[in-house]
Amino acid sequence: QKQFASLMQEQNIGTISLEEALSLFLLPKGLGTYKDEEVEVNNGRFGPYVRFGKMFVSLPKGEDPLDVTFERAKELIDEKEQADAPIGTYDGEPIQKGVGRFGPFIKWNGMFINVSKKYNFDNLSQQDLEALIEDKLQKESDKVVHNWEDEGIKVEKARWGRSVILKGKMKIELSKDVDATKLTLDQVKKMIEEKTPAKKVAAKKAPAKKAVAKKTTVKKK
Repeated sequence: QKQFASLMQEQNIGTISLEEALSLFLLPKGLGTYKDEEVEVNNGRFGPYVRFGKMFVSLPKGEDPLDVTFERAKELIDEKEQADAPIGTYDGEPIQKGVGRFGPFIKWNGMFINVSKKYNFDNLSQQDLEALIEDKLQKESDKVVHNWEDEGIKVEKARWGRSVILKGKMKIELSKDVDATKLTLDQVKKMIEEKTPAKKVAAKKAPAKKAVAKKTTVKKK
């Protein structure tokens, strides 16, 4: 049976040794059970990680997954759980914080909100959290020109003085000379229809011709 293993981020297929290649097949490595969940260490597309039930915790840069002990895995899991723990609530929904590609943020009700430098990210007060969320909600509200909920259609303000029509995954950018505030639902529906690719109608197959049995002629004696 064929087996496959992912290279570590610092490894190269052209320079990896046989010993290093064979060690990759030692993963995934089970470490034990913690809080009634299986714990294992593995290597994936984005580097080595510890899996704890449905939670995935990336290993810090430079740590070899083969050297990770059960105790170290528990430390990483506890740190991740603490980092993901809610720091407050707003309108009955929990608020979490984190640091992403674009800097520090808070997450509330599926919404990611960037935290500017004017706030102390390590010590956000309930007042800070409410201000961040309410400011974001206001900006989102100001952006909406039309919202036909029953139709699943929105018209929103976009950059450069333009507006966009949104329906599902479809996004139609309007020209600057279109006054989005005056658009009606029927006009918007028509624009969506014009942009929706026509479904190809499958050509009907011609009925198969029946094979004609060849007549056999009997020679007269």
